[in-house]
Amino acid sequence: MKCHFNSRAILLASLAVATGVPLIATDARAAAPLAGSQAPGYYRVMVGDIEVTAISDGTIDFPMDTLLVGESQVRIRSAYKEAFQKLPAESSMNQFLVNTGTKLVLVDAGAGIYLGPTLGNTVANLRAAGYTPEQVDEVVITHMHADHIGGLVHDGKRAFPNAVLRIAKADLAYWMNPANESGAPEGVRPSFTAAQEAIRPYIEAGKLQPFEGRTDIVPGVTALPAPGHTAGHTYYDIESRGARLLVMGDAVHSAAVQFRDPSVRIVWDSDDHAAENARKKLFAEAASKGYLVAGAHIPFPGIGHVTNAGEAGEYAFVPLTYSVNRRPNPPVSSGGTK
Repeated sequence: MKCHFNSRAILLASLAVATGVPLIATDARAAAPLAGSQAPGYYRVMVGDIEVTAISDGTIDFPMDTLLVGESQVRIRSAYKEAFQKLPAESSMNQFLVNTGTKLVLVDAGAGIYLGPTLGNTVANLRAAGYTPEQVDEVVITHMHADHIGGLVHDGKRAFPNAVLRIAKADLAYWMNPANESGAPEGVRPSFTAAQEAIRPYIEAGKLQPFEGRTDIVPGVTALPAPGHTAGHTYYDIESRGARLLVMGDAVHSAAVQFRDPSVRIVWDSDDHAAENARKKLFAEAASKGYLVAGAHIPFPGIGHVTNAGEAGEYAFVPLTYSVNRRPNPPVSSGGTK
């Protein structure tokens, strides 16, 4: 008579003999609840000897097919479909923490309480990244829309109590004047309230230092005027040992549309043509020189390269490859080619 042996049964029987504990064979699997949340939102990259940490404030849905100007809604929807994204588009809100080794500089502060429950995570993610708000030496602002300045305060007090606040004079002059609110686009009017509430505690503490034109913030970090999105819209140039990263604020709101066609604008631009020209100039230079760019509304962590693509004047965004390599990035002398 033939005997048929079940290897799994033999293994279980052997374990029972060895341990003295009866084992019951079963195909049941333990169920685990869904986690329901992402990991803390931060990501680090080295720029020469300078460490830059992208900090997520969260995401917010934007109806880009109605907010973008200069392209048909049909083509905008098509571009998002090609990018496997739905509309309204879930847009990141990114800040960038720059550690030069001697100074800690935060570029933008997030939305705080001003734009709904899916934003306002900058301080929590700053702490998750290993820093505290008290350690920040300088907070520099790309522009004074509410999603970039709301996080400056918490319960009416300075969220970064030891930091100097740096903002371009042109933006301060516009957003701190309530008389300008009635003539502003409806979507940015809450920024006037945010400006009054978020900036005033720094003024009262003597911590506000306006600047004008190209300005050295700390060694390795330079403010570069880029008006158009707002009157005082500013890039922050980070350079060390030949490597470079340019924090470009709101030069781009839609990676799916505006890299391919930088003439497409957004309704929140204060000067359409100045914003368009600034974006075209930035893309051409970044593609030619190959340095990194970092955007507030590019999918988190929002850091990558610009490369030429398709016809002349068309570009593509190439996200930075995920890396755990702590060595400084080597300088790049040239970007992508057509």
